[in-house]
Amino acid sequence: MEINQIFEDFTNLKALIVGDVMIDAYYLGKVDRISPEAPVPVVTLNKKENRMGGAANVALNIKSLGATPLLCSVIGNDNDAQIFKYLLKENGLADTGIVSSTDRQTTVKTRVIGNNHQMLRIDQEITDLLNTDEENQLLEKVTKLLPQANVVIFSDYDKGVITQRVIEEIINLSEKYNIPTVADPKKRNFLSYKGVSLFKPNLKELADGLKTISIKPDGDSIHSAIKHLQEQMPHQISMITLSEHGVYYSLNGQRSIIPAHLRTIADVSGAGDTVISVASLCLALNLPVDRVVQLSNLAGGLVCEYLGVVPIKKEQLLEEAIQHHI
Repeated sequence: MEINQIFEDFTNLKALIVGDVMIDAYYLGKVDRISPEAPVPVVTLNKKENRMGGAANVALNIKSLGATPLLCSVIGNDNDAQIFKYLLKENGLADTGIVSSTDRQTTVKTRVIGNNHQMLRIDQEITDLLNTDEENQLLEKVTKLLPQANVVIFSDYDKGVITQRVIEEIINLSEKYNIPTVADPKKRNFLSYKGVSLFKPNLKELADGLKTISIKPDGDSIHSAIKHLQEQMPHQISMITLSEHGVYYSLNGQRSIIPAHLRTIADVSGAGDTVISVASLCLALNLPVDRVVQLSNLAGGLVCEYLGVVPIKKEQLLEEAIQHHI
């Protein structure tokens, strides 16, 4: 399939995203002195920003690529929940799949940026797993929306929205409708994604999930770890992001490392969201696995050139894909 056709076909797709949403808040300013109260920099505030993060950033990436995101999550019933819903509306995203709970707090990550460098991050969150009532409400939303989807994405940030029951029921429902599933896991549920179509941790998450001290970013070391992973949690495609070393993938004995492209890195925040978004849409189009990984790898590198969590720019990705003959 021609690369231009792939990007045109993205517009016909719908991706159901289940996971932990959050607000990425930014305090941006200038640093030109040290505080007389303590040996810390003083940031003179110039600007405040609220952006959608976590699974909501995956939704933004899906939308930016031209597809339709169907976002399902649980947030609090607080002031930050109202800010989050405003951000959804501002970005043209529906809140149909969002559950509000008085027992939860809307997750906010506040980053203090001075002279274009992150000085401090403050996390406001509840990471307890959903209770049964919250699970029921979330699964009810998913059950209604899932038949419309071409791919299902689990965007897990270990904030409690994705539980073992949520994973199992959604994978079973997706199999019923013959819809591929993609997981971007974290530590708590790492081995719960049995039967998922594509499993995408980074190297550290792979080591943590398998309770291994470390895994070297080379083919043999990772392949050995993936073999161990498949024994514990069978799945179809393994896709391991390796930061500056690129992306490793494995499917039915076919395995390789796609090298990273040389970039001027400003911020790696949100790169994993971009990778999983591009990979999911490519998987929904039944593209060969090497092409899925090449496009995802390219996209992940591109967003690292921007400060803060930002979605991929479709036109820029297409231009670079053509340039690199993907």
